[in-house]
Amino acid sequence: MRSTDYGELRAFAAVVRHGSFSRAAVQLGVSPSALSQTIRALEDRLGQRLLNRTTRSVAPSHAGQALADRLLPVLDDLEGVLNATFAAAGEVAGPLRLNTARVAVPMLSRLIPGFLAQHPRVTLEVVTNDALVDIVAMGFDAGIRLSERLESDMIGVPFGADLRMAAAAAPAYLAAHGMPLHPRDLERHACLVTLAPSTGAPYRWEFEKNGEALRTAVTGPLLTEDPGLRKDVARAGLGIGFFFETEIAAELADGSLVRLLEDWTPPYPGCQLYFPSRRLPPPPLRAFIDHVRGKAVVQAGKP
Repeated sequence: MRSTDYGELRAFAAVVRHGSFSRAAVQLGVSPSALSQTIRALEDRLGQRLLNRTTRSVAPSHAGQALADRLLPVLDDLEGVLNATFAAAGEVAGPLRLNTARVAVPMLSRLIPGFLAQHPRVTLEVVTNDALVDIVAMGFDAGIRLSERLESDMIGVPFGADLRMAAAAAPAYLAAHGMPLHPRDLERHACLVTLAPSTGAPYRWEFEKNGEALRTAVTGPLLTEDPGLRKDVARAGLGIGFFFETEIAAELADGSLVRLLEDWTPPYPGCQLYFPSRRLPPPPLRAFIDHVRGKAVVQAGKP
């Protein structure tokens, strides 16, 4: 095989992992048109269509999937050898791909600048997605999700503080409809329904007090998985919403939303940074894990 084959195969692997020419082009540092030409040259040389393209998506053909199944692990191993070589020389280098829930983004925003400043040869890609995804199949090094949602074959590292939910409504809504005093009272109120991102099913609001746990089915004028939209509609006085406390901290502070049923929403364990247990983390991920643990120690005020 020619020396250029590695570049073609790496380009193909990037498109498969991202499911997008534009996102793969950003990772590779080329234009989408140049990347498309590279893939076309590989297909012409192999005499096989490897990718099925539409105006909105790209996916491997049968032949492309067969190639990807064998190629991606080989490229991962090669990338690991190169990264280990840099690490042995005292320098961490290479790509790091994270898939994170939105609730963890504020913590990530505080961590990333210091991490990249410390490791300038690392290229960090962050994809925000609240749905549960197979991080291995999609080519991610690690994910960040709520602790309760982790699979048993994953290793988890605590990421950020405990979380807390908050039911809230605008003063105008409460003036017109009254304030619920118990989670069961929500059955008589207009609620802004959260759709679970993985299934699209309505999420039952979870409450707990003095050992009593309730999962309350609610109904109302809006069903969406987007917390920003639910917040805007709640501020307009059209219903009660259920949010991560951090999502509406500003609105609770300025009084545009009023917290409800506060004694029914105790804190619970927050997110975890997780990765597959069956292989050692690549050096960029190992460095990021150490960075996360170091910041957690500082925040806890421990030596």
